[in-house]
Amino acid sequence: MAQNLRRMRHIKGMSQEELAAHAGLYRTYVGHLEREVHSPTVDMLEKLAEILDVAPTDFFIDPPPPIPPPPPRKRKRA
Repeated sequence: MAQNLRRMRHIKGMSQEELAAHAGLYRTYVGHLEREVHSPTVDMLEKLAEILDVAPTDFFIDPPPPIPPPPPRKRKRA
């Protein structure tokens, strides 16, 4: 589940911070989900699936496809 969550987030071009903000979570919790430190509730899976525009069952595809490289970071202007 964790690898699929991370892959789907990357595909959408979202950071952990952005996903957390949309879901009403802390960024650290999203990181814990992606590292399998915590397991989400069914309600949380449904919420994350809605935000990522996927079916909740898509989190459990096995084996998960490779995780794409992260999108390029936007540079902050000085």
